[in-house]
Amino acid sequence: MALFPFCKASSAGPIRVSRIQLVLCCFLLSLIIYYLHGSRAAARVHPAHPIFHPLEMDRGRKVTDMEVLKGAESQTPAETPWGAPLVWGDSRHSASCRAKFAQREMRIGLLAFVVGTYAQFIRRFLYSAETYFLPGQVVTYYILTDNPRSLDPPVKLGPEREMKVVPIAELPGWERLAHRRMTLLGDAIRKSIDSETDYIFCADVDQEFVAPVRAEILGDLVATLHPELYGMPRNAFPYEDDEGSSAYVEEDEGDFYYTSEFYGGAVSEMYKLALACSLLILQDHADGITARGLEESYLNRYLIDHRPTCVLSPEYSWWDSDLSAQVPVHRLLSLGRQCESYNDKQREEHKC
Repeated sequence: MALFPFCKASSAGPIRVSRIQLVLCCFLLSLIIYYLHGSRAAARVHPAHPIFHPLEMDRGRKVTDMEVLKGAESQTPAETPWGAPLVWGDSRHSASCRAKFAQREMRIGLLAFVVGTYAQFIRRFLYSAETYFLPGQVVTYYILTDNPRSLDPPVKLGPEREMKVVPIAELPGWERLAHRRMTLLGDAIRKSIDSETDYIFCADVDQEFVAPVRAEILGDLVATLHPELYGMPRNAFPYEDDEGSSAYVEEDEGDFYYTSEFYGGAVSEMYKLALACSLLILQDHADGITARGLEESYLNRYLIDHRPTCVLSPEYSWWDSDLSAQVPVHRLLSLGRQCESYNDKQREEHKC
């Protein structure tokens, strides 16, 4: 059979084709070339994105670099699928939110755990918060520490700002602290924070505020998007995959993956969160189970069941890595996770 049945030679002489036949021949030939080129390109599938291997996410459907990069393109949507605001500090919504809260008298708490070697970060954290965290608002810093002397001499605070030091038992090792933080947070809220503030935010102390974080962050239940997982496909999220764990997340659950570096909300809602998560952690501990993301796994489990009323963009928790989403402004930098992204030489240079 001729490849082009309408382009055939006659027995009497050379090929004679009309102009229309010639155009059709060229078009068909171009289709064949395109198909062959496309087939070869499709066969060159790149390996899974680097985040899949450290997070053990390469067990299911493989996602190519192109798919991940497409999902990780810079985006600034204004709300979540369930209608909660997705906060970008310089957006019109944030400006209107700040205007609304400017008419109210509010008391805000910022809580951080300072244990062991993390004491080295407390002054940098407080100095930066004095400059950028809710400027002009009434703020109380709650510092839960196993070494109150690390705060001597006291950091000088501005007007309507105060610091309360809450001594806690020594908790050597990050993993042990991660198992206890929710319980300690709940205890602190119940004993004093509940009657002293309207909103409470928890922040890892190895962070630094580098741009204004203002009233746009206020809401009943506030979570922050993980910068390395924002825009990634759902099966990249390192949710707990042990079905025996209280933090287990099924494959059809979850909208975003949230970081435990910075979250908060109304005091009553934060008490519910702390109580629920501490019970989940205690249950797993009794069963000899440790969730893969420690405290962050239980936080994400809770936020799937109780969707946040306000979701902060990665502007409010960011560090420089190959996987971090590009955002308009960096407002809160994680020094600790920044160090984790360095190689050995960089860690030595930055004194991590």
